Amino acid sequence: MPARIYRQPKAAGQSGLAGTREWVFEYGQTAPRHQDSLMGWTGSRDTQSQLKLYFSSCEDAVAYAEREQIAFEVEKTVARIRTPKVYADNFAFDRLQNWTH
Repeated sequence: MPARIYRQPKAAGQSGLAGTREWVFEYGQTAPRHQDSLMGWTGSRDTQSQLKLYFSSCEDAVAYAEREQIAFEVEKTVARIRTPKVYADNFAFDRLQNWTH
């Protein structure tokens, strides 16, 4: 399975954008996962699948993958469309809906 290069998405429960400006290089899964018979935990002998490398740009991550001869896929991010909202618009006279609590 090829490695993934992607930009980390914004956390759903947070309004901040911390950690979303870096590009993540994640190795693909090369060994099958197995379940531990005693504890029931899922494990794998593949330690590379546990690694995540962080880069400041997509070009740096691609250059690393090409230099190390690792097959990769780049997942482009979709630009967020932000609509600014103003609290005072809740009380505007030309509001289409009635204001309720």
